[in-house]
Amino acid sequence: MTSRFSLIVSQGRVADRTDGALIGARRVGAALSDLLGVEQKVIGSPSPAVTDDWSDALPQAESTLLGLRDAVRDALDAGSIPLLATNTCAASLGTLPTVAERHPDAVVLWIDAHGDFNTPVTTDSGYLGGMVVAAACGLWESGHGAGLDPAQVIVVGGRDIDVAEGELLAAAGVTVLAPSESTPERVTELVAGRPVWIHVDWDVLEPGYIPAAYRVPEGLLPHQIAAIFAALPTDSVRGVELAEFEAGDPEVPERMSIELILETFQHLAL
Repeated sequence: MTSRFSLIVSQGRVADRTDGALIGARRVGAALSDLLGVEQKVIGSPSPAVTDDWSDALPQAESTLLGLRDAVRDALDAGSIPLLATNTCAASLGTLPTVAERHPDAVVLWIDAHGDFNTPVTTDSGYLGGMVVAAACGLWESGHGAGLDPAQVIVVGGRDIDVAEGELLAAAGVTVLAPSESTPERVTELVAGRPVWIHVDWDVLEPGYIPAAYRVPEGLLPHQIAAIFAALPTDSVRGVELAEFEAGDPEVPERMSIELILETFQHLAL
Protein backbone atom coordinates (compact mmCIF):
# COMPACT_ATOMS: atom_id res chain seq x y z
CA MET A 1 0.00 0.00 0.00
CA THR A 2 2.66 2.52 0.95
CA SER A 3 4.31 2.45 -2.47
CA ARG A 4 1.22 4.11 -3.95
CA PHE A 5 1.97 7.41 -2.20
CA SER A 6 4.26 10.29 -2.95
CA LEU A 7 4.45 12.40 0.21
CA ILE A 8 4.96 16.11 -0.46
CA VAL A 9 5.40 18.63 2.36
CA SER A 10 5.07 22.38 1.78
CA GLN A 11 7.56 24.41 3.81
CA GLY A 12 7.62 27.70 1.92
CA ARG A 13 5.44 30.58 3.03
CA VAL A 14 2.36 30.87 0.80
CA ALA A 15 0.52 33.90 2.21
CA ASP A 16 0.83 32.60 5.80
CA ARG A 17 -0.48 35.13 8.28
CA THR A 18 0.39 32.94 11.27
CA ASP A 19 3.50 30.88 12.01
CA GLY A 20 1.78 27.67 13.13
CA ALA A 21 0.71 26.22 9.78
CA LEU A 22 4.24 25.73 8.44
CA ILE A 23 5.16 23.95 11.67
CA GLY A 24 1.95 21.97 11.45
CA ALA A 25 2.64 20.86 7.88
CA ARG A 26 6.11 19.71 8.87
CA ARG A 27 4.81 17.69 11.81
CA VAL A 28 1.94 16.15 9.87
CA GLY A 29 4.39 15.26 7.10
CA ALA A 30 6.69 13.52 9.58
CA ALA A 31 3.78 11.61 11.09
CA LEU A 32 2.53 10.49 7.67
CA SER A 33 6.04 9.45 6.71
CA ASP A 34 6.26 7.24 9.78
CA LEU A 35 2.78 5.84 9.27
CA LEU A 36 3.23 4.96 5.60
CA GLY A 37 6.93 4.22 5.50
CA VAL A 38 7.60 6.70 2.71
CA GLU A 39 10.11 9.51 2.41
CA GLN A 40 9.01 13.12 2.34
CA LYS A 41 9.70 15.49 -0.52
CA VAL A 42 10.00 18.91 1.13
CA ILE A 43 9.24 21.97 -0.98
CA GLY A 44 10.38 25.44 0.07
CA SER A 45 11.96 27.00 3.14
CA PRO A 46 10.02 28.68 5.95
CA SER A 47 9.89 32.44 6.40
CA PRO A 48 8.01 34.48 9.01
CA ALA A 49 4.30 35.11 8.78
CA VAL A 50 3.17 38.49 7.45
CA THR A 51 -0.28 40.01 7.12
CA ASP A 52 0.13 41.16 3.54
CA ASP A 53 -2.01 41.59 0.46
CA TRP A 54 -2.35 38.85 -2.13
CA SER A 55 -0.45 40.99 -4.64
CA ASP A 56 2.63 40.84 -2.40
CA ALA A 57 2.20 37.27 -1.17
CA LEU A 58 1.75 35.73 -4.61
CA PRO A 59 5.12 36.65 -6.14
CA GLN A 60 6.89 35.79 -2.89
CA ALA A 61 5.43 32.27 -3.06
CA GLU A 62 6.35 31.64 -6.70
CA SER A 63 9.21 29.20 -6.13
CA THR A 64 7.20 27.18 -3.61
CA LEU A 65 4.16 27.02 -5.89
CA LEU A 66 6.27 25.93 -8.85
CA GLY A 67 7.95 23.31 -6.67
CA LEU A 68 4.60 21.94 -5.55
CA ARG A 69 3.39 21.86 -9.15
CA ASP A 70 6.43 19.91 -10.27
CA ALA A 71 6.25 17.50 -7.34
CA VAL A 72 2.60 16.70 -8.07
CA ARG A 73 3.36 16.24 -11.78
CA ASP A 74 6.24 13.91 -10.98
CA ALA A 75 4.08 11.87 -8.62
CA LEU A 76 1.27 11.51 -11.12
CA ASP A 77 3.69 10.64 -13.92
CA ALA A 78 5.14 7.93 -11.71
CA GLY A 79 1.68 6.45 -11.19
CA SER A 80 1.54 7.26 -7.49
CA ILE A 81 -0.99 9.17 -5.39
CA PRO A 82 0.20 12.63 -4.32
CA LEU A 83 -0.32 13.11 -0.59
CA LEU A 84 0.38 16.66 0.49
CA ALA A 85 0.81 18.20 3.91
CA THR A 86 0.50 21.90 3.21
CA ASN A 87 0.52 25.03 5.27
CA THR A 88 -2.16 27.17 3.63
CA CYS A 89 -4.93 26.59 1.14
CA ALA A 90 -3.08 29.03 -1.13
CA ALA A 91 -0.54 26.26 -1.73
CA SER A 92 -3.20 24.68 -3.95
CA LEU A 93 -2.56 27.39 -6.53
CA GLY A 94 0.36 25.14 -7.47
CA THR A 95 -1.59 21.87 -7.50
CA LEU A 96 -5.14 22.35 -8.79
CA PRO A 97 -4.17 23.36 -12.34
CA THR A 98 -2.14 20.15 -12.61
CA VAL A 99 -5.11 18.15 -11.36
CA ALA A 100 -7.26 19.79 -14.06
CA GLU A 101 -4.62 19.01 -16.67
CA ARG A 102 -3.91 15.39 -15.76
CA HIS A 103 -7.36 14.37 -14.48
CA PRO A 104 -9.89 16.58 -16.27
CA ASP A 105 -12.74 14.28 -15.21
CA ALA A 106 -11.89 14.45 -11.51
CA VAL A 107 -14.18 15.97 -8.91
CA VAL A 108 -12.45 18.28 -6.44
CA LEU A 109 -13.80 17.84 -2.92
CA TRP A 110 -12.92 21.15 -1.27
CA ILE A 111 -13.59 20.23 2.37
CA ASP A 112 -13.41 23.65 3.98
CA ALA A 113 -15.45 26.12 6.00
CA HIS A 114 -14.72 28.62 3.22
CA GLY A 115 -15.36 28.60 -0.50
CA ASP A 116 -12.00 30.27 -1.29
CA PHE A 117 -13.73 31.70 -4.35
CA ASN A 118 -12.98 35.38 -4.01
CA THR A 119 -11.12 37.36 -6.68
CA PRO A 120 -8.97 40.49 -6.49
CA VAL A 121 -12.18 42.44 -7.15
CA THR A 122 -14.35 40.84 -4.44
CA THR A 123 -11.88 40.15 -1.62
CA ASP A 124 -12.27 42.27 1.50
CA SER A 125 -9.25 40.85 3.32
CA GLY A 126 -6.78 40.67 0.42
CA TYR A 127 -5.93 37.15 1.61
CA LEU A 128 -4.54 34.92 -1.13
CA GLY A 129 -5.86 31.76 0.50
CA GLY A 130 -9.41 32.97 0.01
CA MET A 131 -8.93 33.20 -3.76
CA VAL A 132 -7.35 29.90 -4.71
CA VAL A 133 -10.31 27.93 -6.12
CA ALA A 134 -11.45 30.93 -8.14
CA ALA A 135 -7.99 31.19 -9.66
CA ALA A 136 -7.90 27.50 -10.55
CA CYS A 137 -11.31 27.92 -12.21
CA GLY A 138 -10.03 30.84 -14.28
CA LEU A 139 -11.91 33.71 -12.62
CA TRP A 140 -8.66 35.61 -12.19
CA GLU A 141 -5.07 35.17 -13.37
CA SER A 142 -2.68 33.87 -10.71
CA GLY A 143 0.13 33.11 -13.16
CA HIS A 144 0.03 29.43 -12.15
CA GLY A 145 -2.60 28.15 -14.53
CA ALA A 146 -6.27 27.29 -14.36
CA GLY A 147 -8.44 24.78 -16.25
CA LEU A 148 -10.52 23.50 -13.34
CA ASP A 149 -14.21 23.14 -14.23
CA PRO A 150 -16.21 24.81 -11.41
CA ALA A 151 -19.06 22.37 -12.05
CA GLN A 152 -16.71 19.64 -10.81
CA VAL A 153 -15.94 21.41 -7.51
CA ILE A 154 -17.86 20.47 -4.37
CA VAL A 155 -17.34 22.61 -1.28
CA VAL A 156 -18.02 20.34 1.68
CA GLY A 157 -18.86 21.90 5.04
CA GLY A 158 -18.93 25.45 3.65
CA ARG A 159 -20.46 28.00 6.00
CA ASP A 160 -18.29 31.15 6.11
CA ILE A 161 -18.79 32.57 2.63
CA ASP A 162 -18.84 36.26 1.70
CA VAL A 163 -21.92 37.59 -0.10
CA ALA A 164 -20.07 38.46 -3.31
CA GLU A 165 -18.16 35.18 -3.12
CA GLY A 166 -21.43 33.28 -2.78
CA GLU A 167 -22.73 34.96 -5.90
CA LEU A 168 -19.61 33.91 -7.80
CA LEU A 169 -19.92 30.33 -6.57
CA ALA A 170 -23.55 30.12 -7.65
CA ALA A 171 -22.92 31.72 -11.03
CA ALA A 172 -20.00 29.39 -11.75
CA GLY A 173 -21.96 26.28 -10.84
CA VAL A 174 -19.91 25.20 -7.81
CA THR A 175 -21.83 22.92 -5.46
CA VAL A 176 -21.70 24.13 -1.85
CA LEU A 177 -22.80 21.75 0.90
CA ALA A 178 -23.48 23.21 4.32
CA PRO A 179 -22.38 21.03 7.25
CA SER A 180 -25.89 19.62 7.64
CA GLU A 181 -25.85 18.56 3.98
CA SER A 182 -22.32 17.11 4.04
CA THR A 183 -23.26 13.48 4.49
CA PRO A 184 -21.44 10.50 2.96
CA GLU A 185 -24.57 9.70 0.98
CA ARG A 186 -24.86 13.18 -0.53
CA VAL A 187 -21.15 13.43 -1.32
CA THR A 188 -21.01 10.04 -3.03
CA GLU A 189 -24.18 10.88 -4.96
CA LEU A 190 -22.52 14.02 -6.31
CA VAL A 191 -19.21 12.29 -7.00
CA ALA A 192 -21.15 9.72 -9.03
CA GLY A 193 -18.26 7.29 -9.34
CA ARG A 194 -15.85 9.80 -10.86
CA PRO A 195 -12.19 10.22 -9.82
CA VAL A 196 -11.68 12.48 -6.81
CA TRP A 197 -9.06 14.98 -5.65
CA ILE A 198 -9.46 15.71 -1.94
CA HIS A 199 -8.51 18.94 -0.19
CA VAL A 200 -9.07 19.34 3.55
CA ASP A 201 -8.71 22.58 5.46
CA TRP A 202 -9.12 21.62 9.10
CA ASP A 203 -11.19 24.71 9.82
CA VAL A 204 -14.03 22.67 8.31
CA LEU A 205 -14.24 21.04 11.74
CA GLU A 206 -15.97 22.31 14.81
CA PRO A 207 -13.22 24.16 16.73
CA GLY A 208 -11.45 22.22 19.45
CA TYR A 209 -10.31 19.13 17.56
CA ILE A 210 -7.65 20.13 15.02
CA PRO A 211 -6.61 23.78 15.36
CA ALA A 212 -6.70 26.05 12.33
CA ALA A 213 -5.90 29.73 12.00
CA TYR A 214 -9.51 30.63 11.30
CA ARG A 215 -12.06 29.20 13.71
CA VAL A 216 -15.57 28.87 12.36
CA PRO A 217 -18.24 27.46 14.70
CA GLU A 218 -20.92 24.91 13.83
CA GLY A 219 -18.59 22.76 11.76
CA LEU A 220 -18.32 19.08 11.04
CA LEU A 221 -16.96 16.57 13.52
CA PRO A 222 -13.92 14.38 12.79
CA HIS A 223 -15.99 11.20 12.49
CA GLN A 224 -18.10 12.87 9.81
CA ILE A 225 -15.05 13.56 7.66
CA ALA A 226 -13.89 9.99 8.27
CA ALA A 227 -17.29 8.68 7.15
CA ILE A 228 -17.10 10.69 3.91
CA PHE A 229 -13.63 9.30 3.28
CA ALA A 230 -14.76 5.75 3.96
CA ALA A 231 -17.71 6.10 1.56
CA LEU A 232 -15.62 7.12 -1.44
CA PRO A 233 -15.24 4.33 -3.99
CA THR A 234 -12.07 2.27 -3.81
CA ASP A 235 -9.42 3.50 -6.26
CA SER A 236 -11.29 6.75 -6.95
CA VAL A 237 -8.83 9.00 -5.11
CA ARG A 238 -6.24 10.72 -7.30
CA GLY A 239 -4.64 12.86 -4.60
CA VAL A 240 -5.04 14.26 -1.10
CA GLU A 241 -4.12 17.65 0.37
CA LEU A 242 -4.21 18.16 4.14
CA ALA A 243 -3.89 21.86 4.90
CA GLU A 244 -4.04 24.45 7.66
CA PHE A 245 -3.17 22.48 10.81
CA GLU A 246 -2.12 25.28 13.14
CA ALA A 247 0.52 23.85 15.49
CA GLY A 248 1.05 25.40 18.90
CA ASP A 249 -2.55 25.99 20.00
CA PRO A 250 -2.43 26.08 23.82
CA GLU A 251 -5.99 24.77 24.13
CA VAL A 252 -5.61 21.57 22.09
CA PRO A 253 -2.81 19.04 22.67
CA GLU A 254 -0.79 18.85 19.47
CA ARG A 255 -0.12 15.13 19.75
CA MET A 256 -3.84 14.40 19.91
CA SER A 257 -4.57 16.56 16.86
CA ILE A 258 -1.93 14.81 14.79
CA GLU A 259 -3.26 11.40 15.83
CA LEU A 260 -6.73 12.54 14.79
CA ILE A 261 -5.44 13.65 11.39
CA LEU A 262 -3.81 10.26 10.87
CA GLU A 263 -6.89 8.38 12.02
CA THR A 264 -9.14 10.38 9.71
CA PHE A 265 -6.81 9.92 6.75
CA GLN A 266 -6.76 6.15 7.27
CA HIS A 267 -10.48 5.92 6.50
CA LEU A 268 -9.70 6.46 2.83
CA ALA A 269 -9.95 3.17 0.98
CA LEU A 270 -6.50 3.43 -0.62
